[in-house]
Amino acid sequence: MRESFVMAPWQRLFCEAHKLDAQYVQLLGPVSKWLAEQIRQGSPLCLGISGSQGSGKSTLAGYLKAALVQQGLRVDCVSLDDFYLSQAERAKRADDIHPLFQTRGVPGTHDTVLAAEVLARFRAQQPLTLPRFDKSMDEPFSSAHWHHCDSLDVLIFEGWCLGIKEQPEQSLTCPINQLEQEQDPDGRYRHSVNHFLKADYQPLFSQLDKLLFLNAGDFSHVARWRLEQEQKLRLSGSQSRRMSKHEITHFVQFFQRLTQWGIKTLPGQCDVELSLSAQRDILTMTGLH
Repeated sequence: MRESFVMAPWQRLFCEAHKLDAQYVQLLGPVSKWLAEQIRQGSPLCLGISGSQGSGKSTLAGYLKAALVQQGLRVDCVSLDDFYLSQAERAKRADDIHPLFQTRGVPGTHDTVLAAEVLARFRAQQPLTLPRFDKSMDEPFSSAHWHHCDSLDVLIFEGWCLGIKEQPEQSLTCPINQLEQEQDPDGRYRHSVNHFLKADYQPLFSQLDKLLFLNAGDFSHVARWRLEQEQKLRLSGSQSRRMSKHEITHFVQFFQRLTQWGIKTLPGQCDVELSLSAQRDILTMTGLH
């Protein structure tokens, strides 16, 4: 008779807090063991978690952090989203390059200089200050609310486009959605995004020791996942509000091009691929070498 799976107390608490079942923990057992082995081979280790909006990157990062802390390791997490530029900084980029850069999301809307500084301090085993971004206000939190931590054994860095390489120029010729058709007919915006991805983001991605990819499989899932994510977002402040379904449908178009490119290319580049169902269940797991 097969022995039933029993969760540790910390795993049970994590699942209760995130409304997950035991299968989530059981499926991630091999990933946790693989990651522990990578750390034994060399520390500090920067683990990248890449995946579309709403795919579960933050939850996975939180779980792996908790698992590694249980082993006595010093671990923390940061998101690419926490490096978003302020509205004023994006407005300047919109004026200088293209109006669509006012909307946060794509390469070119993050403070890559700050991200590089954080990763450099991590590599040097120095104390870190990890930025935090307030999505409800579309502004970075003041530095007084940033997270301070001592030197780390592991930094988990998660983000929707982590590891994605720039697209070939010929791939940028035709618009792929209504946003590009109506607001970027000459391709100036998407070519600029591609340039930022190549020039400013590839040096960051090269700092990832290992990359785990949550593969949505199909971009059609992303808008629904993003809506679910929005509904769960805790908002506060008189100016904060949730995006409507229509606004989310528009918003995810900013991410469509590179999300689809990642679905096509990252399986051949990542160290571990978790393929997801439309309900975000893990269907298959490849890698773990």
